[in-house]
Amino acid sequence: MLKIRDVKKNFGDLQVLKGVDLNVDKGDVVAILGPSGSGKTTFLRCINFLETADSGTMVFDGETYNMSRVSKKEIGRIRRKTAFVFQNFNLFLNKTALENVTEGLIVARKIPKAQAIDKGRKALGKVGLSDRSDYYPHQLSGGQQQRVAIARAIAADPEILFFDEPTSALDPELIGEVLEVMRNLAQEGMTMLVVTHEMNFAKNVSTKVIFMENGQVAEAGNSREFFENPRGERTREFLRLVNV
Repeated sequence: MLKIRDVKKNFGDLQVLKGVDLNVDKGDVVAILGPSGSGKTTFLRCINFLETADSGTMVFDGETYNMSRVSKKEIGRIRRKTAFVFQNFNLFLNKTALENVTEGLIVARKIPKAQAIDKGRKALGKVGLSDRSDYYPHQLSGGQQQRVAIARAIAADPEILFFDEPTSALDPELIGEVLEVMRNLAQEGMTMLVVTHEMNFAKNVSTKVIFMENGQVAEAGNSREFFENPRGERTREFLRLVNV
């Protein structure tokens, strides 16, 4: 479904990604793990072209893209099949939960308003917020705001959902409600790439893990094998540090 090869990215003299590969099959939940500064978020942003890689190749739905020279038209084609959930929600503060979900459908995808509202209400229901559709972001908890952001993403019917540390901005007591929504999406077969520090989610929900360090993939494989029988000493040290 998605194949990434040899992604490299520099910021000035700093080489953040040093040739990263990834294979994703339909229905995979890929947990992208690693210490801070390992390149996880940059890699995810390059895949969705929020950052432009210096080199790399993407094969997505049978089409091949040069990640350093991709056109705006090609990016638009890719983004119509994907959705991105950010750390800090990125909601419109002057719009209700429902309006936040429908805005992109109406403006960017040109879906008729009535149809967009129907899709928006269904998406809010899926994340447990049917009774909060008319609430503004300031009336919602952090966990509820992130669930609105997830509803906005799934309302677009993406083939792949990208999550960039979706619980990192939340208080501990609110993390569980967001992870539960993600767990339900995984059980429904949604293909997801998740940059996360939530080891229990990675261990119990993901199907694949890639462990990054210093801009490279230090270890990758089946989630169960990764956690039960890590091959690398650095991987074992990381898992000890995070108490897994």
